[in-house]
Amino acid sequence: MLVYILGVVLFALGVCVSVALHEAGHMVAAKSFGMKVRRYFVGFGPTVFSFRRGETEYGLKWLPFGGFCDIAGMTALDEITDDERPRAMYRFKTWKRTVVMAAGSFTHFILGFVVLYLMAVTMGLPNMFGTPEVSQVSQCVQDARTNQEYTDPTCEPGAPAPARDAGIQHGDVIVSVNGKETETYSDVIAAVENLSGPAHFQVERGGETVPLTVDVEKVTRPVADPENPDQTRLVDIGSIGVTFQNRWDYDALSAVGGTLSFTGDLMVETGKRLLEIPERVPAVVESIFGAERDPNTPVSVVGASRIGGEAVQHGLWELFFFLLASLNFFVGIFNLLPLLPLDGGHIAVTWYERVRDWLRKLRGKAAGGPVDYTKLNAVTMVIVVIGGAFVLLTITADIVNPIRIMQ
Repeated sequence: MLVYILGVVLFALGVCVSVALHEAGHMVAAKSFGMKVRRYFVGFGPTVFSFRRGETEYGLKWLPFGGFCDIAGMTALDEITDDERPRAMYRFKTWKRTVVMAAGSFTHFILGFVVLYLMAVTMGLPNMFGTPEVSQVSQCVQDARTNQEYTDPTCEPGAPAPARDAGIQHGDVIVSVNGKETETYSDVIAAVENLSGPAHFQVERGGETVPLTVDVEKVTRPVADPENPDQTRLVDIGSIGVTFQNRWDYDALSAVGGTLSFTGDLMVETGKRLLEIPERVPAVVESIFGAERDPNTPVSVVGASRIGGEAVQHGLWELFFFLLASLNFFVGIFNLLPLLPLDGGHIAVTWYERVRDWLRKLRGKAAGGPVDYTKLNAVTMVIVVIGGAFVLLTITADIVNPIRIMQ
């Protein structure tokens, strides 16, 4: 239990650091353009301590969940003093204001990349999509009457080796079995386990598709009994004798390209999950009232911290850091949505002003002036209420029916 609590605390601390760096991103970008940053605080609530360096006050508050960066004149409606007016944010060029507002999300992307890079050079990156790439070709396949025999690598004389004999090699990607596409190694296993005898395989090797005939061997293996998860039962399944790549290993140099590619894939998947949130909300509600919790439903910071705690408890540090990186990408992308009060909403308003004034200039009219944010208050409040309700919903689900690594 102590290790679990430590994991929860470590993950929550990682989230707090991420949020603090988000606000630091805004601050550094604003200062680099000459905007006046009044305050930079980590946390909310009563102030623990603060100090002033130059024109900026820095400090820590009691509740370390979040933070803020107070930039003078973030909108034209902000109250500013006469000495602040020349350096008010709304007076700067559109692209500079955009950079400042996007800097928070960009910081999340950098932090996520750094976490993944450190994973790549120390523990490898997970095979996120289950790509059916062969990591090892066995010298034989054998019956396994017990788990102990199943793990014994010793091959008996004359034992069949379907994959080896068919010419499957390390690094091959199995793309189809008997004409059925296999996008993941789970697809390959599912296709093979019902086969016996010659089967037509296609593998990708060096950018080319190579057809192979594999003589699938039926073997007896212990599998989990669906009616009694604590027990195993013996079944006859097809086997070809390969092990699939479950992670990618890199050195310090190759990890740069590998992490960049992995980051791109992860951000695309994160965007897809973000779009799927509305359709998964009903499942979250059902889980609160006793339904089985779908592991693909959204979680709150509370739920993510609990999963992080379980990962540490079971020694799954790869999952801990992967989850932390994924959360940073999610927050970074979510924060760029063109909705107020998110940074993406402020960026959208900024570019609306820019395009509107450009169109007015084409018609010989003067610039329209800053957008009146008070007219957007109703829309902003609706978004805040919906967002708050979603947060409370996920927190409730994560307390009463959390997603667990181990059941």
